Amino acid sequence: MSSEFTFYAVAVSAVIILGLAKGGFSGVGALAVPLFSLVTTPVRAAAIILPILIVQDVVGVWAFRHTFSRPVLALLLPTAAFGVLLGWGLAAYVPVAAVELIVGLISVLFGGSRLAKAWQHRATGVPHGPIPGKLYGAVCGIAAGFTSMVAHAGGPPFQLYAMRARLDRDHFIGTSAIFFAAINWVKVPAYFALGQFDRANLTVAAWLLPIAIGSTLAGVWLVRRVSGERFINIVYALMVLVGAKLIFDGLAGL
Repeated sequence: MSSEFTFYAVAVSAVIILGLAKGGFSGVGALAVPLFSLVTTPVRAAAIILPILIVQDVVGVWAFRHTFSRPVLALLLPTAAFGVLLGWGLAAYVPVAAVELIVGLISVLFGGSRLAKAWQHRATGVPHGPIPGKLYGAVCGIAAGFTSMVAHAGGPPFQLYAMRARLDRDHFIGTSAIFFAAINWVKVPAYFALGQFDRANLTVAAWLLPIAIGSTLAGVWLVRRVSGERFINIVYALMVLVGAKLIFDGLAGL
């Protein structure tokens, strides 16, 4: 099996995972960059994936353009933009492995506790309990922007706030789609500064775009056939799985 075939086989698998995430199965997308990094460097993997994410964002935002939470976006977007700036400035000093480990631990603990409560009390699709305050939201926003820039793991911090904001399935997906569409554009100048948008990387991204669009549409189709309660539990389960992967990567990198 040639190395080029292996490269594209892994790249296609990563893009399909991203498509499912952009279509609504939030959280699983954090597996894409670690998977792609098996056949190239993490920085190059992230650079190739970013233009693909931006195109996938268009599909996701359009599909859920009528269902999103303005208050959640108003709080999380400015703080996440600051987190991206912070991540860009501190990337050379903060080990990616340490960030992955912390985010992974938080994801496993939060997702696992929510799943346990759902199984114990047979909870409905919308989480109960008090809606978190603005300070909690600001911290989650900064963490989402920072981890998205440093480790491409912004999903769990975003979910830590959004899942407690009592959003139904479609509003959660729409808010997530708009949030990460905006954050991905914020990251573009940083990758230009890193010199990663060269002809070779952009060519690979262009070849993968049709698969990216198709897999995103497939994700939208699938998620709309899942009940609200089941969707919430799927997201929590994905948080645990993604968190476990980030913990493994973090420990391996330290």
